[in-house]
Amino acid sequence: MFRTSDFRELQAKLWSALPQHLRRSGESDWARVNRPGVPTDSFLEGPCFDGQGNLLVVDIPFGRLLRVTPGGVWDVACEYDGWPNGLKVLPDGCCVVADYRRGLLRIDLQTGSVTPVLTGRFSEGFKGLNDLHLAGDGSIYFTDQGQTGLHDPAGRLYRLDIGGGLHTLLNNVPSPNGLALSPDGTALFVAVTRDAAIWRAAVMPDGNLSKVGRFASFFGATGPDGIAFDRRGRLWVAHPSGQCVWVLAPSGEIARRVSLPEGAFPTNLAFAADGSAAYITASGAGAVFCVGADI
Repeated sequence: MFRTSDFRELQAKLWSALPQHLRRSGESDWARVNRPGVPTDSFLEGPCFDGQGNLLVVDIPFGRLLRVTPGGVWDVACEYDGWPNGLKVLPDGCCVVADYRRGLLRIDLQTGSVTPVLTGRFSEGFKGLNDLHLAGDGSIYFTDQGQTGLHDPAGRLYRLDIGGGLHTLLNNVPSPNGLALSPDGTALFVAVTRDAAIWRAAVMPDGNLSKVGRFASFFGATGPDGIAFDRRGRLWVAHPSGQCVWVLAPSGEIARRVSLPEGAFPTNLAFAADGSAAYITASGAGAVFCVGADI
């Protein structure tokens, strides 16, 4: 990994922590498999802002969508039988969720209704959905990660068109996770967790992907997770085992390293509506950290 000449190290600050009364003490099948032997009272992911400035996050093992007001007050926006991971707010105010167990879901936070959008492709179920990205034309890109890795590079990347057409864009990814379109829409970036890398794919005129390559390489027991572009065109990469968020220049070089406390386990991030700050889910701490985005 190469650094830019103006490389800087910064520290994210605690913004708000999940209050004790909302932490769970019960067993979770998800935690038994994904965090064996680690006490898990929550696992926050999928940060996304709604139209009122509230931050929405998911709690994977306990099937919850949590809402945090700008003042840091938490409540349960929705609870259902599932393992929600990726989350985005649709133009009509409802949420679309990539759920590991149940597929792609639509959730109305006003009524609490949970409606399946996709539970699989043809007669085949998904391996386990992870994250998603909403394109400007209304299409949804999402990753099907499951337990894939270098031993089984069979993770998939899909695009669901606004008209309902489902397209398999990649089917050979060893653990596809977070994803984001470049600001100009000409390239799609995917965090490939168990390859410890970010892949870049050219978006062709017909919407298919080509010229897939490794944009950046990382290290550690857990590779990159959630990713997002800031308003300066830099790619922010949450790196759980690195206890940090990397900020990559368009060249792929490291421009910034945003550190979090040991054990915070940063998994994903979202930018405020005006792009001025990044909010980072620290799943190990059950908290959200914050840092200015124009650093």
